[in-house]
Amino acid sequence: MDSGGVATGEQRARILSEALPFLLRYDEATIVIKYGGHAMGEEELAVTFGRDVAWLQLSGLYPVVVHGGGPQINAMLERLQIRSTFVDGLRVTDEKMVEVVEMVLAGTVNKQVASLITQAGVMAVGLSGKDGGLIRARKMTRTKRDPGSNIERALDLGYVGEPEHIDTRVLNALRGAEIVPVIAPVGLGPDGQTYNINADTVAGAVAGALKAKRLLMLTDVPGVLDRDKRLIPELTASQAETLMADGTISGGMIPKVEHCLAAVKAGAEAAVILDGRVPHAILLELFTEQGAGTLIRL
Repeated sequence: MDSGGVATGEQRARILSEALPFLLRYDEATIVIKYGGHAMGEEELAVTFGRDVAWLQLSGLYPVVVHGGGPQINAMLERLQIRSTFVDGLRVTDEKMVEVVEMVLAGTVNKQVASLITQAGVMAVGLSGKDGGLIRARKMTRTKRDPGSNIERALDLGYVGEPEHIDTRVLNALRGAEIVPVIAPVGLGPDGQTYNINADTVAGAVAGALKAKRLLMLTDVPGVLDRDKRLIPELTASQAETLMADGTISGGMIPKVEHCLAAVKAGAEAAVILDGRVPHAILLELFTEQGAGTLIRL
């Protein structure tokens, strides 16, 4: 770069030429992106995200965005004076709360994310898992072992669900129309009930159903770290399972890795956990040799 920090014409040409092999590798490839965390909350990063997704579409890839919205839900529940409780990181969701969750995720947040991409020059459409029967959900069941009696008991999380089936027809129709789908993580149960679903879970299920080339999980950490807090660039499924078993992968990273494993076992080629706080993290991962996170494959 020159002294002002702006790339010269020669540098820009070199960057583009280095990206060319990767553009060929990902031509017409499906890329599922889970969007959330600080990348969603900071305005400048949000605008950059919208531009990067638009760039993928214009470059011949097929991006599909699945978004979260925990902080926005918390803010609305606080405004309505509705108290939240969590079990193992999952929000216990009663009938009143699921209406708020759907209003925030499928309403405000969903349309904001779709607008970021549309404003960058590519048509994007917001939809929820209920639209077109995209996500058929079932009630999530969890058990917890009582430390005193060592007896497992069932936990009722209310209207918290998990994907039972992803119907890809609406996504394929949008692909044919060159429209980027932006998916809010709510689904429809067999009884017509709305279920709140974790966005990472939905992203993994969608990536598997679409046989995506990549699932990109944008998080607030660089990726999977070893015991010395160094980034692990790549893991096989068996290596990831070993690191979870020995405690190297722990806490909130465990479910993210599990969702990545579920995606690749269902047909996605690979999944990547990367830091969404880094500007252009998506482009760095897809179009540079060193990548930007931890890649997980079978």
